[in-house]
Amino acid sequence: MHKVVVAGSINTDVLTTMQRAPRPGETVSGETVAFGRGGKGLNQAVAAARQGVAVEFIGRVGRDAFGDQALAFFQANGVGTAGIARTDTATGTAIVMVDASAENSIVVIPAANGEVSPADLEAVTIAAGDILVSQFEIPRATIAAFFRRGRAAGGLTVLNAAPALDDAPDSLWADVDILVVNETELGHFAGVDVPGDAAEDAVAVAARRLMRRPGQTVVATLGVRGALAVTADDQVIVPGRKVKAVDTTGAGDCFVGSLAARLALGDTLPQAMRHANVAASIAVTRVGAGDAMPTADEVLAVLT
Repeated sequence: MHKVVVAGSINTDVLTTMQRAPRPGETVSGETVAFGRGGKGLNQAVAAARQGVAVEFIGRVGRDAFGDQALAFFQANGVGTAGIARTDTATGTAIVMVDASAENSIVVIPAANGEVSPADLEAVTIAAGDILVSQFEIPRATIAAFFRRGRAAGGLTVLNAAPALDDAPDSLWADVDILVVNETELGHFAGVDVPGDAAEDAVAVAARRLMRRPGQTVVATLGVRGALAVTADDQVIVPGRKVKAVDTTGAGDCFVGSLAARLALGDTLPQAMRHANVAASIAVTRVGAGDAMPTADEVLAVLT
């Protein structure tokens, strides 16, 4: 079995629920507030670990109580923390507002996440066949160095290009083996409009605009419709699973982490996508991000 190595963000989530999110200049009454573990990197690492694979993490937290809690959460979930450095900058924070329809609005304060550097990568060994995962919540230069090193070692690189705030250098895109984006992110980076009801062929055309070299795959997550894997000359849809969602925060992260785990276990990409779709469908029935990630037994109970 190969391992999953995640280089990414670690946040403390301040999760609030309300009937609807406030408009600009407006104050609304909330219903609940809770503190939880989050950050796209943490969510993806925990999602992978709960599928039963070895996971190592590269990132940074502050020398504060939130940093202590994040490390303890990783350790409780079996995620290796040798690659996590402590810094005088505060641990990252996210303010998450969830309305009655389960849609969320998020404000992220990167803090220590913005300091993750290429030098931090040396703390974790990468072997042939390992799955390397990252997202756009740490510096692009660090992701580029991570993927360059991973491919040189014979690893498989998986980039979740989220959030879609700005672009990245071509050298980074070229070192991505599997790119995972939702419709909004796909449209942003492809420079085209990709609505939520876009036809599969239209999604595939946009996805191919992101390819920089032969052999790359783009996986577009399409919500309840499932996920579409696109290569230069083929495409395959894996249907989604309809559930009653209560909080969509972290659903995409659950998909990415579970996908990486199943690839590490030897699944084909369509098999891994099917497993990841089910995992994400379970996660959205729970409140929170890192805490909401399902176990392998829970996913397999649906699949069997």
